[in-house]
Amino acid sequence: MKKLIFILPLLFLCNFGFAQKETEQEIDNYIKEVIQINEIPGVALAVVKDGKVIYQKYFGKASLEENKAVDKNTAFKLFSTTKLITNVGVFQLIEKGKLSLDDPISKYLDHLPKEWQSIKVQNLLSHSSGLPNIVMFQDIANTLPFDKKIEILSTKPMEFVTGNQYRYNQTNYLFLTRIIEKITGLGFDDYILQNQFPAIQSGVYFSSNFGEAVPNSTFRYNYSAENKNYTKSTSDFGIDSHSANGLNISLENFIRWNQNLDKNVYLKKETQYAMWKPFPFANNTDRFGYGWEIVPVNKILSYGFTGGNETAFRKFPNNDLTIIFLSNGHKYSDLYVQSQVINHVAAIVDKTLVDDFLLAGEKMNQDFLKLDITKAEGNYLIVKKNHPDWDFEYRLNIIGYTLMNYGRIDDAIKVFQLNTKENPKSGNAFNSLAESYFNNNQFENSKLNYKKSLELVPDNANSKEMLEKINTLLEKKS
Repeated sequence: MKKLIFILPLLFLCNFGFAQKETEQEIDNYIKEVIQINEIPGVALAVVKDGKVIYQKYFGKASLEENKAVDKNTAFKLFSTTKLITNVGVFQLIEKGKLSLDDPISKYLDHLPKEWQSIKVQNLLSHSSGLPNIVMFQDIANTLPFDKKIEILSTKPMEFVTGNQYRYNQTNYLFLTRIIEKITGLGFDDYILQNQFPAIQSGVYFSSNFGEAVPNSTFRYNYSAENKNYTKSTSDFGIDSHSANGLNISLENFIRWNQNLDKNVYLKKETQYAMWKPFPFANNTDRFGYGWEIVPVNKILSYGFTGGNETAFRKFPNNDLTIIFLSNGHKYSDLYVQSQVINHVAAIVDKTLVDDFLLAGEKMNQDFLKLDITKAEGNYLIVKKNHPDWDFEYRLNIIGYTLMNYGRIDDAIKVFQLNTKENPKSGNAFNSLAESYFNNNQFENSKLNYKKSLELVPDNANSKEMLEKINTLLEKKS
């Protein structure tokens, strides 16, 4: 009897170890396929389940020029995933009673236009401010002093009524930086490093200069469809962008940061949940938290953010699961590979997170990239036959543009044609088809489809402008 009692736990441990090994192998195979299809230079991936790191691996190159491999010391640029760290910094001040979500920004920022003064801190975090987006204006250089930037920005119109909707906006984080500095008396970088990375000696630093060479860090690589190669990014968004896109961090340090978040080192549990609470947008359609994206996966809510179409961090609180994906370039950056990786790995680790719609969409991307276009379309039609209620209009549109941008114009036209057949009442679908015909010098076909787009969406300014342009071209030809 004692022997049986001893054997049972041993069998359990063996089965558990085998299952964990299977999961690890499945993630390995999947990530290697993603890297191959999307030609990603380097990747670091971690999975934390029930408080334990069950997967932590590194793939590819941190430096293509030096043929240097990604490893545990490699610091990746987080791009906009940085905003999560900024948000935690904001809520640390809220928890200490030094700041309130209801505070008007005019309490901390001087010389604001009257229209801006009633905007609240919560509007900055939820991207519901309606402020003009500073990155949209060429006359506001990164090198300008803060006061000069605000002086020029204040001449620009509001995008919408504050609180009405969600619209991603970098001005929000420019202002959060100044609010943090005003309250703490510290520079933004020092405040974050002291309060979230106090014991870290290396592998964490701020820089929004993507071309800056730092030991043990990877560059951002941009893929050129024309030259069919990767080149280093030289973009420099300046020090004022650090709160929005400036954190550089190794996977090891990001894992530690997540563990501290889970252990309530930074914030109390109730404060964390306050960050994830949906903001009450007036339009009643948008869904976003206080700085955190809210993503349903198989109807289970997850919270996180992505950056530069290259990094992603997502927590599934009800499943005690966190996934961190870091990379330094994607060939097909418009396809949101980073989000798909999070969803797919979550499904491998926890079967309650298998979302057939999301997985089908990811496979659709891969099919149109790697298969003959007729085969890919056939696979799509099989999915739609089995799930006629699934809406893939947006995905087909993105796939079409990806193919067009990478020189596969004939295949792009076929995808856009498919989208108009599937969505005959979508003005946007016909607009995209018209654009692909125009880029292929098929002006008559382009004209017909811009007209159709205009019939469906009479106020479509782009269709009107393009029709005028096509008519001028056809007149010159005749």
